[in-house]
Amino acid sequence: MRSKSRELMKAICQYAEQYYLQTGISPSTTKIADAVGVSRGTAYKYLVAMNDNGMIEYDGKNIQTDVTRKLNTETSQTAIVGSVPCGSLQYEEENIEEYISLPTAIFGKGDFYILHASGNSMIDAGIDDGDLVVIRKQNYASDGDIVVALVENQNTLKTFYRDEQSRKIILHPENKNMDDIVVGDCYIQGIACHVIKAL
Repeated sequence: MRSKSRELMKAICQYAEQYYLQTGISPSTTKIADAVGVSRGTAYKYLVAMNDNGMIEYDGKNIQTDVTRKLNTETSQTAIVGSVPCGSLQYEEENIEEYISLPTAIFGKGDFYILHASGNSMIDAGIDDGDLVVIRKQNYASDGDIVVALVENQNTLKTFYRDEQSRKIILHPENKNMDDIVVGDCYIQGIACHVIKAL
């Protein structure tokens, strides 16, 4: 190839990366050809040459670059289901607002849902009014877990403790100005594992 081809190789590489970042798949040779202004045959020859010189990996269909090799596109579709009070117990009906993709590289794998925090009882745990709280669905908790607890058809977000002596469950607000909620029993709807907030 002529010496000018270096610029075209760079353009092909950049287009392939951008396309992959937007779609999660490699572009076809036709798309590459259209994007960089060459024929399909020329685009294919460039891809083969770029593979041969180690600039990309190309198997005739898929293109991998240093950037796309490191990209983890695995996500989990997670519902935002309304709000949970961070205060006194309140009744909240589950209402799916929308689904969003959570990258597993950050949030891990699991069955999650997201709630809007409402109130200020968990501010000392870093959960403020309006924050999005990522909840892992599970029906059990250990002492110190922040849980979504359902008590007599009312739910709340609190830190969970068992009082073995009194055989009661303590739902502890992370706000020194608020009192514990002590109950005989509750249903655990999930464990808070991440908070998404604006700075």
